[in-house]
Amino acid sequence: MAERYVIALDQGTTSSRAVLIDRTGAMVDCVQRTFEQIYPQPGWVEHNPHEILLSQLGALTELINRHGLSRENVAAIGIDNQRETTIVWDPATGEPIANAIVWQCRRTAQMVDELCGSEDVRRMVRQKTGLLPDAYFSASKIKWLLDNVEGARERAEAGELLFGTVDTWLVWVLTGGLVHATDRTNASRTMLYDIHECRWDPELLELFGVPTEMLPEVRPSASPFGETSYPGIPAGIPICGVAGDQQAALFGQCCFEAGQAKSTYGTGCFLLMHTGATAATSRNNLVTTIVASPPSVSEVEYAFEGSVFVAGALIQWLRDELHLIRSVQETEFLAKSVPDTGGVYIVPAFTGLGAPWWQPDARGLICGLTRGTTPAHIARAALEALAYQTCDLARAMEYDAGVALKTLNVDGGASQNDFLMQFQADVLQTRIRRPQNIETTSLGAAYLAGLASGFWSGTDELRSLRSTDDVFGPNMDQARADELLAGWRTAVGRAL
Repeated sequence: MAERYVIALDQGTTSSRAVLIDRTGAMVDCVQRTFEQIYPQPGWVEHNPHEILLSQLGALTELINRHGLSRENVAAIGIDNQRETTIVWDPATGEPIANAIVWQCRRTAQMVDELCGSEDVRRMVRQKTGLLPDAYFSASKIKWLLDNVEGARERAEAGELLFGTVDTWLVWVLTGGLVHATDRTNASRTMLYDIHECRWDPELLELFGVPTEMLPEVRPSASPFGETSYPGIPAGIPICGVAGDQQAALFGQCCFEAGQAKSTYGTGCFLLMHTGATAATSRNNLVTTIVASPPSVSEVEYAFEGSVFVAGALIQWLRDELHLIRSVQETEFLAKSVPDTGGVYIVPAFTGLGAPWWQPDARGLICGLTRGTTPAHIARAALEALAYQTCDLARAMEYDAGVALKTLNVDGGASQNDFLMQFQADVLQTRIRRPQNIETTSLGAAYLAGLASGFWSGTDELRSLRSTDDVFGPNMDQARADELLAGWRTAVGRAL
């Protein structure tokens, strides 16, 4: 019998990947294709939906051809995706009515302020969705498209247009237009979905002027989403797992229970703490979101989530704009070449500060500079800034959840930096656990599809697959950690 695999489609903000994963959870192969970022005006970010498709389907086709895969070889496909990015299309032609509005886009900020200006409305949105009213989420992006594309609102109200986040767009295309569905994790990021009642909410739909007819069906993350029916791809492969990228990473880290947490260090930084069946409300500007659950769990489960807007992007800024470093990898060598930052702090509020501050108007700064400051001090301060921001999120989550964080699971590109991981353990005074395979987002999509299709037996088997992890324990005493954090909060106060 031919060896069988699960394929994860990892559709991100700047690239699409197709990842082949075997029964041991190992990544056998990966094909990645980038696509264009479109910036029509300052603060606007768009993607061409056809380019998203071409990159994702091209990567999948190449992976299939490279390994001669057939329906017999592939047990299931799982999808994880950039969240909140909004696409509206005509199902009769398959043509989007405009470019996708990307999660980063700020064009609807004023709209959200106007629609959610009263405290009563903000409270209603927060209570039902778990989210802070913001242009980040999909609701205002849909309204903008319907209001600004000629004839779109009339067509949507007549049932002639469909809305979807990127997962829905991919499922619709892969199934030959037969399935218009999303999963609960992506639905919970639209600001239109009641996360307690698990339904599209009529009051929110009216607030944002979104017709019910254009909304996808919402299904559990580990469940059937149809079968492949697209030229060049073997027909009949079940699509059995769908989750937003951060919830997929939480699942890929085997955080299946309340109190378990993960932090992804990418362009931004996303920290999620599983809270079980409790949809708690944060007092620290964290959002409450639905998590991906294994098929054995029937009840809806939740997490606190906090976002750091600028993480790895800060290191790229040192390289591309300031030219202080030649490569991202160089920061670890520079950071270790000096005993400390010499009192330098960087607050990377390039696009405001996320949770727990949630100040979109804050701006970045470097403080504590002296004549003796060197590129090494600034490089170290940049890495430390990533750890401080994560520490702020973790402390807020501990307070809101009433649970002490014993271990923080980490992934993402910057988690490969040993200096950063050790410093994170030091200031957080918590154990940091880094898996051998840091591509936990695609692993989470594969795990969901594999469980739903019977490829893996259950979560105990998934836990047993984890390779030997790297563990970083705190080497710094509490007093020194408190002193450094006090300096950080002084710097943040100046940025605010």
